[in-house]
Amino acid sequence: MLFIMKRIYLDYAATTPMDMKVKKAMAPYFSAPPAGGFGNPGSLHFFGQKAMTAVDESREKIAKAINADFREIIFTGSATEANNLALRGIVKKFKIKDLRFKIPRIIVSAIEHDSILETCRDLEREEIEIIYLPVNKQGIIDLKKLKESLNERTVLVSIMCANNEIGIVQNIAGISKIIKDFKKENFFSKYPLFHTDAVQAFQFLDCDVNKLGVDLMTLSAHKIYGPKGIGTLYINSKLQTPNYKQILNSKNKIQNKKTKIWDLGFGIWDLPVVKPLTTGGGQEFGLRSGTENVAAIVGFAKAIELVSNSRELENKRVRQLTDYFWRELKKLSPKAEINGLKDLRFMIYDLRKLPNILNVYFPNQNSQDLLIKLDLNGIAVSSGSACSARATKPSHVLKAIGLSDKKIKSSLRFSLGKFTTKEEINRALKIIKKLF
Repeated sequence: MLFIMKRIYLDYAATTPMDMKVKKAMAPYFSAPPAGGFGNPGSLHFFGQKAMTAVDESREKIAKAINADFREIIFTGSATEANNLALRGIVKKFKIKDLRFKIPRIIVSAIEHDSILETCRDLEREEIEIIYLPVNKQGIIDLKKLKESLNERTVLVSIMCANNEIGIVQNIAGISKIIKDFKKENFFSKYPLFHTDAVQAFQFLDCDVNKLGVDLMTLSAHKIYGPKGIGTLYINSKLQTPNYKQILNSKNKIQNKKTKIWDLGFGIWDLPVVKPLTTGGGQEFGLRSGTENVAAIVGFAKAIELVSNSRELENKRVRQLTDYFWRELKKLSPKAEINGLKDLRFMIYDLRKLPNILNVYFPNQNSQDLLIKLDLNGIAVSSGSACSARATKPSHVLKAIGLSDKKIKSSLRFSLGKFTTKEEINRALKIIKKLF
């Protein structure tokens, strides 16, 4: 008789399984006529317009979930692409428009995702100045250092909302106030802009862009039970100006009062702070050319809707499960320690930590060996960010919070999610007990 191992997934911070409701919502957009919305959204016939309607409605849903406007949502192929568009697009525009400042400055934290840090390192090779803000042992950025680092050449501050390795959540609203105060002191300068990578945060935090006070924000579908290969960059419409010439040229297209400005076509809005990285058909208001991934966009919107509606209850359930897991884990390994913020309590608008991430140091254990042993016994965990997990270098996040290489090499990340059950946690604990 063939034995099939019942596997336990504890790596939700890397990616999440697609919710069946998301899959169902996406299905019609792969299909052929008569039911299908598979058409190219740029086509004027029935199938194209059906696809475009789906894209527009999805854009509206995502905008509503973060208290934004339809035209502030730019779809990308991933969160990595969205982060690149934010950093490179702003620098590119700044260098063209504001030549009086020879060296633009970008400020980021030392614990950003690699899609931010590697982009910054690449920009450094283009003679862009990058300031890497240090963090304390909990992973909180040094606000004093942030204030000291702001100057008239600073074009962008990019601080992630919630860290994917240790779960620490920054005081984004507080950082926003520091930046706004600096702008006021500098005759209400347009710069610096404020970007946050909220990929890990959205599942558990209210990412209302007005409350957070951000100019740009990155989100990803596959971290919230949606499809892979789709992300979005929010860009504050206050940074945009209407392209009046194009609007006037398009007046003859308006057939009735119900027609919206954005129904007139792409490129209606000029964005004076961001330049596109890809050119072509001018999709996504001219900022991201390429035929829209309609099914993924629809799936993204559905995932956003489901997570938004269940956030409060899911926070409580996952927090309790994580607390229970840690208490029992501590019994099995009394000398084990949580890396980062020790207090697992989930607090709003204060020092915070995501309720689902446990980054644990196990003395006298090699994390890679332990990861393999756990996997062979049916438990999926991680030793760091999945985007760089195949690399042999120690975690830059754990290094930034002051861990030695020895401790880093003995640390594992457990991350729970909406399909994690107490029964799974108990089974995982039994397996871990045998391995210890």
